[in-house]
Amino acid sequence: MDWIRNLPLIAILLSMVSGPVSSVLSGRAARRVSFFVVVTSGILSILVFWYVLRTGEPFTYKMGAFPAPFGNEIRVGVLEAMTATFFCFIMLLSLIGGYHFTAADIAEDRENLFYILINLLLASLLALIYTNDLFTGYVFIEINTISACGLIMIRGWGRNLLAAVKYMIMSLLGSGLLLIAISILYGITGHLLMEPMHESIVDIVREGTYTEPLTVAVGLFCVGIAIKSALFPFHSWLPDAYGYSTCASSAILSSLVSKGYIFLLIKFFYRVIGTDIIRSIQVDDVLFVFGIAGMLIGSMSAIQQPDVGRMIAFSSVAQIGYIYMGFGINTEAGVIASIFHILAHAAGKSLLFVSLNGLSGGNWENMNYRKLRGAAYRNRIAGVGFAVGSLSMVGIPLLAGFTSKVYFAQAAFALPSRSKMLVMLVALAVSTILNAMYFIGQTINIYTPLQRKDTAFSVKAGKAMWVAVVSFIVINLLLGIGSEPIFSWIQTGLSRF
Repeated sequence: MDWIRNLPLIAILLSMVSGPVSSVLSGRAARRVSFFVVVTSGILSILVFWYVLRTGEPFTYKMGAFPAPFGNEIRVGVLEAMTATFFCFIMLLSLIGGYHFTAADIAEDRENLFYILINLLLASLLALIYTNDLFTGYVFIEINTISACGLIMIRGWGRNLLAAVKYMIMSLLGSGLLLIAISILYGITGHLLMEPMHESIVDIVREGTYTEPLTVAVGLFCVGIAIKSALFPFHSWLPDAYGYSTCASSAILSSLVSKGYIFLLIKFFYRVIGTDIIRSIQVDDVLFVFGIAGMLIGSMSAIQQPDVGRMIAFSSVAQIGYIYMGFGINTEAGVIASIFHILAHAAGKSLLFVSLNGLSGGNWENMNYRKLRGAAYRNRIAGVGFAVGSLSMVGIPLLAGFTSKVYFAQAAFALPSRSKMLVMLVALAVSTILNAMYFIGQTINIYTPLQRKDTAFSVKAGKAMWVAVVSFIVINLLLGIGSEPIFSWIQTGLSRF
């Protein structure tokens, strides 16, 4: 069964190669290739996940059989394989949910370009999950950024172009900081592979040499990832980028792109630097503060939005804050809660964007709070999907968001610092109340019957939307009521990370 060790690289290469191949195909043919690639990558990820669960140990795949420090490596464990499988499934459902709107939103001569970008985005996400080389991670961060920017501007509308420019400016700033950080780390360690770099960093800290450059590099790396993942106060690009993109683009961007960067940050903390050194530098305290701020300010900004697409986008700022809050307490329970929240947020936010497009007919002009009144009666499955996604974000029992917040609360109670515990619990409570104010309010709005003076627009729910919305609802329920094995997989994967 050792042949399975080749599958992560095959999935990455398949996604990369399918991009150039799709460039000479028609839109319809490119769509078929893209769906084939996503489905195949998901199947390969499932096989790899089964393999690492069966063996119980992570494995390292050396490209060309060259050892460190000359070769490049892929390292695969339970956490990586589980995340890759989940990301492939979410991307597939997002494409299915946006199937009808993609054809309507994108010019026929650009349709193959859309699917090229999807393929390259999938390749970059898989590479960020699997890579064991810091510079390779940076290369695929850039591929991820370019692909995401293309997905934002693919409509060609003025708002999309402006959103893409803002996204690119902020992303390039974050990329520059990341490159400087990696250069500093390479200069003081002489390595780019994660384990050898970690061994050198441990020696540096023990000997007390290069401590200032190390601190600067860690700080720059964290700020770079924070910018690219829209942690407050670096979130200004996010609302337009998510709020005005196509249905599939919004679902994929909000649920997966930022999470790929965050997964690399987890590797940086655990595999490159070490949690003890992170604690000594006190980077975790900084992330905790800004994570709390993002939770509250993101939610308060969402309340003020008359456009529901932008409301959901600002909610992502708050949810990113949850993730960084868990990293900020720098305990196993906190990081596990954050990783689980990555899954819960991906499932819930994709469901919300797909459902919103179903309620609005895919037209961003119909996403105004008032125009969506009674929309759940015009597209019933989208109404149910929006309600389930909203309740999950609020944290209603049986849904993914509730379980996620329970894990955060448990992590808070396990903290030795009483003050930090109280701050975390208060932030969770206040953020939940704020979530309820805009999500439950909007859910009530879409189920409020129209008055005679109101005008309605026609909405049609196709079979693709039914499949996507029902599947997303099932995932949210499974994460809510069947979280124990997932929690166990995350815990096992993190312990051997």
